[in-house]
Amino acid sequence: MQKEDLHGYVPAIATPFNDKGEIMEDAFVELFEFLIGRGATTICIAGDNGESWALSAAERGRLVRLARDTARGRVKVMMGISAPTIDATLSYVKAAEKSGGDVLLSMPQTYVLKATDAELYSRFDKVSVATDKPLVLYNSPRRMGFSLTVDQTETLLNNHNVIGIKESHRDFFHHTHLLQRLGDKMSVMTGPCHYILPNFTLGAKGFIATGPEFTDLKPSEMAAVGAGAPNETWRHAHYQLTVLYELLMGTATWPASFKAALNLIGLPAGVPRDPVLPATQADIDKIKRSFDMLGISYS
Repeated sequence: MQKEDLHGYVPAIATPFNDKGEIMEDAFVELFEFLIGRGATTICIAGDNGESWALSAAERGRLVRLARDTARGRVKVMMGISAPTIDATLSYVKAAEKSGGDVLLSMPQTYVLKATDAELYSRFDKVSVATDKPLVLYNSPRRMGFSLTVDQTETLLNNHNVIGIKESHRDFFHHTHLLQRLGDKMSVMTGPCHYILPNFTLGAKGFIATGPEFTDLKPSEMAAVGAGAPNETWRHAHYQLTVLYELLMGTATWPASFKAALNLIGLPAGVPRDPVLPATQADIDKIKRSFDMLGISYS
């Protein structure tokens, strides 16, 4: 997989668990087909939406195999390998290797609060020794405890098999400088969904974001709309994405609200796995009110 292959709509799929915390494979396949129908080009296993913190290496491998069998070549399969320790990350790398994942998504060491340049580069040196699979960096200051700078991103790009980045910094200054300097050298994928359309005008190649599952505008059409002059379609999609981001990120504990929203539109997302509790009825009522305001149908 090359950087040119990383583009458009790359959703992180939810992992559907039942009340006992077991993975529901039939439900996973239904979610996977739904995302293909929305125009996904690659689908990410064990991202934040997939409750990566609750998935073992064996479960990740199992889901990647199921994804490949379901995809039958229609989309690429990405797998998350982020973890605080290198041992955990390398166990995920091995699972992806054995199961046939196409590309790996990795934060730096998570929950460390900070990392020196030496610690940061050492982490990716070790990952690169362990696999020839391409890497997509994941910059999420909220989950990492620190942010990759544009300089650090460029160094990682130049010294490792990096083809892109999921950029989830909530600062538009950062997005602007990243796209200006590296937008032609790597595939920059937008994280926060209210940045999707503006970032296309600045050179982003796609998005790995939560919210396009529910929009009127098909996610596969967002690149063309985003790159064009803002019109009513652009403004309506941007407003829906903005409200959805605020709603889903501000309700319950992630990804309980996301799963509740998927269930409302008839998709079998199940419930979160421990330690996250399902959305309450008050949370679900809040989601319904926002869906009513946005004109999103639900059952």
